[in-house]
Amino acid sequence: MRNKNVLFLVQAAMIAAIYVALTFVSSSLGLASGTIQVRISEALCVLPVFTTAAVPGLWLGCFLANLLTGCMLVDVICGSIATLIGAVGTYLLRNHKLACTIPPVLANMIIVPFVLRYGYGLVTEFHGVDWSIPFNALTVGIGEAVACVVLGSILHKALSRYRNVIFVQETKR
Repeated sequence: MRNKNVLFLVQAAMIAAIYVALTFVSSSLGLASGTIQVRISEALCVLPVFTTAAVPGLWLGCFLANLLTGCMLVDVICGSIATLIGAVGTYLLRNHKLACTIPPVLANMIIVPFVLRYGYGLVTEFHGVDWSIPFNALTVGIGEAVACVVLGSILHKALSRYRNVIFVQETKR
């Protein structure tokens, strides 16, 4: 009989590792950070639909990815919190096929623009007015929508067929 805690830890660790690896892919393409960002790894934010282990796995993966790709400390902390909030939201909406992809988008749209503006000092001015927060919310939101809603929905559809094989639960003998 499998130990449920070991299964949980292994799933969380695998999700974290995959998140880090996919973030490195995005980073090598120049898409992992900045005003315009489409992290392929954010598609994994749909995984709490299949397993609760995805919640800490996504948080840890984002934390490590931000740390290892050279993000500022405020980004490492706040970006990871945004992913954690999004993962919890996805878990809470796990029975709603499309709605479950929205919480990571919203969490990142709300938190990341402040990190970009005040952590990295990215300023967007138009006619002398600082539009950094709304502009970054728009650009981050679009990137998150591509990663979470589009790619996440594709991943959700692909994994749904094999959910009982990939995300094996504790079974009795």
